[in-house]
Amino acid sequence: MKIRDLEIVDLRFPTSRTNAGTDAMHPDPDYSAAYVILKTDANVEGHGFTFTIGRGNEICAEAIRTFRHLVVGRSLEEIVAEPAAFWRSLACETQLRWLGPEKGVIHLAMAAIVNAVWDLSGKRERKPVWKLLSDMTPREIVRCIDFRYITDALTPDEAIDLLERQEKSKPQREALLLREGYPAYTTSAGWMGYSDDYIRRLCREALAEGWTHFKVKVGAAPDDDARRLRVVREEIGNQHRLMIDANQRWDVNEAIERVRALAGFHPWWIEEPTSPDDVLGHAAIRAAVKPVGVATGEHAQNRIIFKQLLQARAIDFCQIDSCRLGGVNENLAVILMAAKFGVPLCPHAGGVGLCELVQHLSMFDYVAVSGRMDDRVTEFVDHLHEHFVDPVVMRRGRYIAPSAAGYSSTIKAESRVEYRYPDGPVWSDLAQTATGAPMKIT
Repeated sequence: MKIRDLEIVDLRFPTSRTNAGTDAMHPDPDYSAAYVILKTDANVEGHGFTFTIGRGNEICAEAIRTFRHLVVGRSLEEIVAEPAAFWRSLACETQLRWLGPEKGVIHLAMAAIVNAVWDLSGKRERKPVWKLLSDMTPREIVRCIDFRYITDALTPDEAIDLLERQEKSKPQREALLLREGYPAYTTSAGWMGYSDDYIRRLCREALAEGWTHFKVKVGAAPDDDARRLRVVREEIGNQHRLMIDANQRWDVNEAIERVRALAGFHPWWIEEPTSPDDVLGHAAIRAAVKPVGVATGEHAQNRIIFKQLLQARAIDFCQIDSCRLGGVNENLAVILMAAKFGVPLCPHAGGVGLCELVQHLSMFDYVAVSGRMDDRVTEFVDHLHEHFVDPVVMRRGRYIAPSAAGYSSTIKAESRVEYRYPDGPVWSDLAQTATGAPMKIT
């Protein structure tokens, strides 16, 4: 199966119009995807993307284009035979590496391609990616990972040992996963731009649907944060878990002060309390705000930052992101490091398609790596799933394991036309409205 073409689409959804996704640092997000389609000579396509929140998505799309010479013309069989070598060929492209290395827009672009390759591989094997990964042997998993810069925290032999410990009991866990699903938490009621009355309504609806874990955005004025948390606590009671997320809003000392002031609401964790690059700052915050846990990783730019966060005992919860790191392969490295250090995996999701992708990684972690889901949850946000061919399925606050082959990453063809930026019908209509021209009725 040879990759004969690479198509790129700049997709944007006008979520800023409803305040969905708003937080202390991002008041106007338009959830977006720099989207790639790998076309093959076998009439099978691999779909992947990386996530942004609007302006600059075109930069990610153009960055994807710069990898074209490393992808088009290669066979999937060649890539799958040496998966870490393929990943490294992208991460170490001799000229593009200067723009990183392994960080920023170039790394986001690489993630879109890597995710598309895994989607293509799952479709070829007729398995969802979580199952494709879970069925691999420990040595096959380890062959997917570039261990450069992390062997002081995790060696290939240690990774094989971690995986081999879980081999015999994988079938029982897979059966449980298929029967019960994977635990999730919701952020849908906690956006900063929502009114108190709307938050109350959303909390009540979520409780009726079986949700038990709720996350709320903080980082506004102290009184506003306290008021919004009080609203949520009044609605969900003390028997359910509440998490808070500052989205990098605070300096270290301010974070300590602000979290201590909110400790009376008994948050399970504070997420991204400060800069995602500040490993020692996270460690200082963690030591100062216990028993509130510290969670981060949504903006950790590569496996090396995660390594340091784990080595410094700076986090209580490891929050991988399916598109921030270099796709599935680099996430495998972080999942295994988190298992070695005994830190629960609680991935970031939401956005456009992040839930669809990251559910596969959480389920692989449970079946093949940690063997646990009692101390971990994966984020869920109820945005934009209707645009996917194989959208997430939620039941009583749990992800139901996908059954369709691939990475659940294919956006419907009609949505790719409607929301293409800047010339798709949705954006053309919005532009006409903004200039006073009559809006086209369809």
